[in-house]
Amino acid sequence: MQALLDVILPVFVIIGFGYVAAWRGLFNESAVEGVMRFAQNFAVPVLLFKSISGLDLAASWDPRILVSFYLGAFLSFGIGFAGSIWLFRRPATDAVAIGFCCLFSNSLLMGIPITERAYGTEALAGNFAIISVHSPLLYGFGITLMEIVRNHGRGTGPARIALAALAGIARTPLVIGIAAGLAVNLTGLPVPGVVGAAVAMMASAALPAALFGLGGVLLRYRPEGDLRTIAMVCVLSLLVHPAVAYASGRWGLGLDTAGLRSSVITASMAPGVNAYLFANMYGSARRVAASSVLIATALSAFTIWGWLAILP
Repeated sequence: MQALLDVILPVFVIIGFGYVAAWRGLFNESAVEGVMRFAQNFAVPVLLFKSISGLDLAASWDPRILVSFYLGAFLSFGIGFAGSIWLFRRPATDAVAIGFCCLFSNSLLMGIPITERAYGTEALAGNFAIISVHSPLLYGFGITLMEIVRNHGRGTGPARIALAALAGIARTPLVIGIAAGLAVNLTGLPVPGVVGAAVAMMASAALPAALFGLGGVLLRYRPEGDLRTIAMVCVLSLLVHPAVAYASGRWGLGLDTAGLRSSVITASMAPGVNAYLFANMYGSARRVAASSVLIATALSAFTIWGWLAILP
């Protein structure tokens, strides 16, 4: 038990520190916004660049890890989408946004530090393999589906919808960091020592800044109404997604221990702030998305503990 607390609590202490600092007015909203912008637009993309440029892609990109993780992710989306329409009578645009909350786990800001603390830096190869396709794949899916739903009956062609989705993905800083890391990795382009040292310094600031800023951001997301819908999102994100990843990875795909850990721990994360940003971008189910991010993040302290206890 103490080992599990040592893994989980430091991450949530940093998040809680950011939350309390913002709550007590020691860190105002513009400062929180600045920290998150620094983390998400600069430091985290640099961390991704550093990590992916040095990955052994042949060893890390085990397709079974990706199948295990994304099978659970898309199944959770499908259940969330269907439940939103049939059980809660939400419009299709809301259903896409709610499904996206079930789909988009906080693989980077929480998945990386939890896995690293639990199993060490060498255990992160599978996490980075998942993250390397996470934003492009899930944003591409979400944007495309939302554009199809919004433009249904308006005569907008599929080519125009696809271009809008690609443009949105290409402008994402995380995707730029991933693409740059892959380019260096695949070409073998040497990184000058001075640049490498600067990249290492920036990357070391990424996760502490992101976790602290995440705490400040969560203060805005006060739980309001729609509790049954929020409960559905929490169950799908924290229980169904990792359960599918575990079952498929262990018994269906025969993942090794390291791959199973990366898949399940990443799947067990709460919806990320990007889930709210997606809902806000389209003005759909914003209250559900905001409350789901806050409540699921708080609950995940306990569910992650459970998954760590189950994993080999």
